Amino acid sequence: MTSPLATPLTSPATTTSNPEPPRPRKLTLAFWLFMMLVLWSGNYVAGKIALRTLDPITLTCLRLQLAAFIMLAIYFSRRERQPLKLADAWPFLYLGFLGVVVNQGLFTVGLNFTTSDHSAVIIAIGPIIILLLARALKLEALTTAKITGMAISFVGVYLLETEHGSPAHSPLLVGDMITFGGVIGFSAYAVLGKRVAAQYDAIAMNTFNCVAAALLLLPITIRQVIHLDWHAVAPNGWLGMIYMAAGSSVGAYTIFYWVLRYMTASRVGAVSYFQPIVVILLSVAFLGERPSRMLLEGTALVLVGVFLAERGRS
Repeated sequence: MTSPLATPLTSPATTTSNPEPPRPRKLTLAFWLFMMLVLWSGNYVAGKIALRTLDPITLTCLRLQLAAFIMLAIYFSRRERQPLKLADAWPFLYLGFLGVVVNQGLFTVGLNFTTSDHSAVIIAIGPIIILLLARALKLEALTTAKITGMAISFVGVYLLETEHGSPAHSPLLVGDMITFGGVIGFSAYAVLGKRVAAQYDAIAMNTFNCVAAALLLLPITIRQVIHLDWHAVAPNGWLGMIYMAAGSSVGAYTIFYWVLRYMTASRVGAVSYFQPIVVILLSVAFLGERPSRMLLEGTALVLVGVFLAERGRS
């Protein structure tokens, strides 16, 4: 799944209207930032394991239905919860489609046709796509630093696709392109969702997005469940799906918005530069994937490019 680490939708000033609680210690914030990084990075490994016995469409549907159920339970367990404004029903419907169905759905489908390493690097260029969309909507101007950063990132992606020879004949190209579609979905969500995100706290925002996605996918979910060969799904497949729902869609996002209340967006976003590195290490340890020189060089260029482009926005 595309993480919003480098492109927050809200700021500490707009995440909630409740009185600001005491600021946690720096060590506490650092611990939860680390947990967020681990949870999101582990999502790639969990996805690859779940895809061994679950097809990507079924995995996506079950994951998002479970995430919506968990978020609803969290939402209604709170004494003070923000109700959904009727005027925001339509925005949440298309935001749930873009930010959850398209983003997380194409992430899962793409992961089925590529490696976790490639997926993590493709997703890392999300801030570049958001910058381009913001420019197309005349929300941001392009500077030399931004253009340079974008160019370096795309060179890194090109190197990534030459890992197996000609990019046109790369066995991972289809999966990478599908993953890139998910990046575009989240980027559109990030640009279009700023107004709505400023009016809701983290739990409400995540709940309404997940519920909208679950409702949109309900007919497909019913069809997939009816035709699913339940006996063919290994225990690891179910565990992988549960991790993707509870660990990533619920846990990591909740931590992300909570930490954002106490830290600037740029500091929280800085954690995203470590995600491809952590994913590569986890993939070596749990999936037996071996990073090539091209992969490492491409990853380095993408991260440097994103850093320069993001720095050029300040």
